[in-house]
Amino acid sequence: MPRIQLQELLNSLPTQDAVTVNALLHEEASKTPGKIVVLDDDPTGIQTVHGVHVYTDWSVESIRQGFAEENRVFYLLTNSRSFTVEQTTAAHKEIAVNIAAVSKETGIPFVVILRGDSTLRGHYPLETVTVRDTLEELLDVQFDGEILCPFFLEGGRYTAGDIHYVEDGGILLPAGETEFAKDKTFGYHSSNLADYIAEKTGHAVDVQSVSLDMLRSQSYDQIYDILMGMTDYGRTIVNAVSYADLAVFAVAFYRALQQGRHFMIRSSASLVKVLGCISDKPLLNAADLGIENNTCGGLIMAGSHTQKTTSQLEELLKLPYVKCITFNQHLVFQPKAFTAEIQRVINEADSLIGQGQTVVVMTRRERIDANTGNPEDDLRIAVTISEAITSIVANLKHAPSFLVAKGGITSSDIGTKALKVKCATAMGQILPGIPVWQTGSESTFPGLPYVIFPGNVGKTDSLKLIVEKLSSQKGATL
Repeated sequence: MPRIQLQELLNSLPTQDAVTVNALLHEEASKTPGKIVVLDDDPTGIQTVHGVHVYTDWSVESIRQGFAEENRVFYLLTNSRSFTVEQTTAAHKEIAVNIAAVSKETGIPFVVILRGDSTLRGHYPLETVTVRDTLEELLDVQFDGEILCPFFLEGGRYTAGDIHYVEDGGILLPAGETEFAKDKTFGYHSSNLADYIAEKTGHAVDVQSVSLDMLRSQSYDQIYDILMGMTDYGRTIVNAVSYADLAVFAVAFYRALQQGRHFMIRSSASLVKVLGCISDKPLLNAADLGIENNTCGGLIMAGSHTQKTTSQLEELLKLPYVKCITFNQHLVFQPKAFTAEIQRVINEADSLIGQGQTVVVMTRRERIDANTGNPEDDLRIAVTISEAITSIVANLKHAPSFLVAKGGITSSDIGTKALKVKCATAMGQILPGIPVWQTGSESTFPGLPYVIFPGNVGKTDSLKLIVEKLSSQKGATL
């Protein structure tokens, strides 16, 4: 499959009047009451939003709070990319049961978005189908179809001609040819989204497409007709290379909702922002995070093993004021040695942070696998290692001035298990696609700026730039 130049693609398309499109989107959204409930398979899904809440469980109480908010959008963190098939099936059934209960109780309608990794990894189509089946059983509703929209501008993920691409140095690589497609647990081969759906479902399915031509010509009626014509849970692919493209689609989508249509959505973070009518916000700086009076050092926890993460760590370690502690996760098969290794890292990190030193704790860069041929065995090893990394943060005596977690599973486990966050506020992004939580008063370190850095996002110097930005407020770069 050919690679293409991003700029050539953008230059080949007509421009859009984004202001007019967005005004129409807000008008249609205002006519469509209800909540957007985002089920996030790791904490990175707030990469595009701000001022919304992330609940780290899916209890009826948390969902009730989400429905009671003024915000149209709220997130439920599932972390399901760390789950087995059985675990994610049970979790999504429970989530759907609780959403249905609160919707019945309040009379408030809703749309569910399953925010997944924009390089097409995750429990798909298991999660969307599980939620659909459960809601159809409990509510008087029939879902007409499913929307698949993995476009994610901040992460360099584009969809054109039904092919999903990953941008690298201005070149668009078909997603199926990237390192992400080789994921041990959630790998795939297809870059064409119709083929991807067939690959993941195991059979041919009815797939329609909202093309870039439709979006750029603002063919609202044509897109609306596609949505209104969806039956028997067919799938519709949304192509997009800009936020304006998503806004055009969203206008037609809201018009279809107003006619009583029901859809499941699997998307990246970008569509959430558009459907939620969430405004742009400047990138956060250190002053926004209020860390200037904390005399302790910062902490960076790196669990992701992608080559992108490794390159970012190498660049970070060029900063003279960052000390590196390497955690030997390869001892995972030797329980006593593994426990001793965890304690060693805790002691070293806590001492340095207390002295005002910024520390990066990183796993050895060589990946470790179960070598059993069973992808879920590899997943269990990854979870065990993530739990060890989590315990390092949980056992710190000194509250770091800031915390950066690299990797989806790592950041989720740290947020929920080490920091014990129940409800966090999405403050915004410190760099494009890299969100920041503000931890709640119930957490281990209340008010801590928690930077959630996905393993598959950013440029080589992004991690270094974040630490420089955060450290400059404390004078570390002077």
